[in-house]
Amino acid sequence: MSRRGWILFAAMSVIWGIPYLLIKVADEGVSAPVLVFARTSVAAALLLPLAVRRKQIRVLLPRWRWLVVFALVEIIGPWLLLSNAERHLSSSLAGLLVATVPIIGAVLGRLSGSAERLTLARSGGLLIGLGGVALLAGRAVSGSAWPVAEVLLVATGYAIGPLIASRKLSDLPGLGMTAVCLAFAAVVYAPAAALTLPRALPPARVIASLAVLAVICTAAAFLLFLMLIAEIGPARAMVFTYVNPAVAVALGVAVLGEPLTPVIVLSFALILSGSVLAARAGKAAAPASTDAAAAPDALDASASRVAQNGPAGRVSSAISDGPGATAAVLPGEPVRRP
Repeated sequence: MSRRGWILFAAMSVIWGIPYLLIKVADEGVSAPVLVFARTSVAAALLLPLAVRRKQIRVLLPRWRWLVVFALVEIIGPWLLLSNAERHLSSSLAGLLVATVPIIGAVLGRLSGSAERLTLARSGGLLIGLGGVALLAGRAVSGSAWPVAEVLLVATGYAIGPLIASRKLSDLPGLGMTAVCLAFAAVVYAPAAALTLPRALPPARVIASLAVLAVICTAAAFLLFLMLIAEIGPARAMVFTYVNPAVAVALGVAVLGEPLTPVIVLSFALILSGSVLAARAGKAAAPASTDAAAAPDALDASASRVAQNGPAGRVSSAISDGPGATAAVLPGEPVRRP
């Protein structure tokens, strides 16, 4: 990997690992609807002009229904649930629970008709990862299990999003798709945000967290991710998503003083190893007849988590044409995503 590749890889490892910390800080001064609105509206305002300049908006119109569904499961639902859950859970715990996306994605891919077999290794990965979730959730729940359930619903949405993107939206330009979905989310949350605005100006650290979430972890992350794919290829580019939970835990402990217990360390090891095994490609049950038929199954195995912080899509050979020439997966944004 080139020096540029390593720099981009390190940047994405951090950029999609810090949203959990930033959400936790932002929760101190604004409501969840205000948080989501601020993040989506600012990011959309930055990305929409680029998409319009590249004439990537009109081509989306025939697929508007699927774009609405995609925005609901990838941004609108997950970002509100995650913001609300972090009012009761630590940022490191939220980051670890979201790391189950490849595990959930493997199950959903199989249930939705993926041609890949559920091999012994993948089955073992599912069991190992679920064991880590059970261990973590069992120690985290105090009084109510709903916050943990909220984060697991977030992970489910992040797993469904790439399935929709790869099967229904794969030929759409990623920049345009991301910008429109963010703008739609902002419109949806505008009324709730207006009704729950803080009565006083939030502390500076809250405002700074919102700004970084929108500008760096959402808008800039999308463009950097496309650059990373162009530099090292989509397969290796996906590897950084396994680093994000470690960054979330490290920042939660170092910045917020969250506890690093043996249970968290063991759960992290189980969830991470289970995710790696569950995301491994298995042999297809039947050979695909065309490249188009094979594309969804390839994405089922490798791209499901990268929705951790936002919109997802397809990486095509047109990547060399620059940002917006292809669809891509963004977590926390543009998948990204938290």
